[in-house]
Amino acid sequence: MRSSLTPLGPPVSRDRIITSFPKWYTPGACLQLKEHFHGQVSSTCQSRNTGTVGLRLSKVVVVGDLYVGKTSLIHRFCKNVFDRDYKATIGVDFEIERFEIAGIPYSLQIQWLEDALRENEPGSCFVFLVGTKKDLLSGAACEQAEVEAVRLASEMRAEYWSVSAKTGENVKAFFSRVAALAFEQSVLQDLERRSSAQLQVGDGDLIRMEESPPETQESKTSSSLGCC
Repeated sequence: MRSSLTPLGPPVSRDRIITSFPKWYTPGACLQLKEHFHGQVSSTCQSRNTGTVGLRLSKVVVVGDLYVGKTSLIHRFCKNVFDRDYKATIGVDFEIERFEIAGIPYSLQIQWLEDALRENEPGSCFVFLVGTKKDLLSGAACEQAEVEAVRLASEMRAEYWSVSAKTGENVKAFFSRVAALAFEQSVLQDLERRSSAQLQVGDGDLIRMEESPPETQESKTSSSLGCC
């Protein structure tokens, strides 16, 4: 299925356009070390053959204790603001951010809720460990904190990022990385589904039936089949 999708609503802002695969924060705790999109994903995007991927939403769920900076992180990315007068977020809220990745429209729905992990099967999503207050540490204290964070992320099989919701440092880079990984997975899953559907339908050669020569009984009952 070829994609002729155009982004809904106003054009995507320049800082939401991703043309190359975003790099990890640290190689010590990252989900993928590669620096380019999967070959199939790149060729599929170039040919605009991404099906309905551009109409889908990938959900980003943010979990953590009170006052760790969940809402501040999201507001910095989605609204580019930092509110010093913090009020604890109660319940569920979300933002939708639109991207253009490799020329294809793509959206993230960012939610934050405390019991989100119970709603997802293990291994069904990417996990990131994010420090949101990078501006509060410096020097040896920052280095030590990052060593511990990388160790914890490795145990969690998560990718680690250190950002500052206050100054905005690394925030856009982090969410671009999340969007790119989610987009690539969506395209690959769509390609796999389409490939599976083609295998089920089959595209084998037509079976040609010809009149058998009358010489022997055996020649009358044998035929050649083309299998898919």
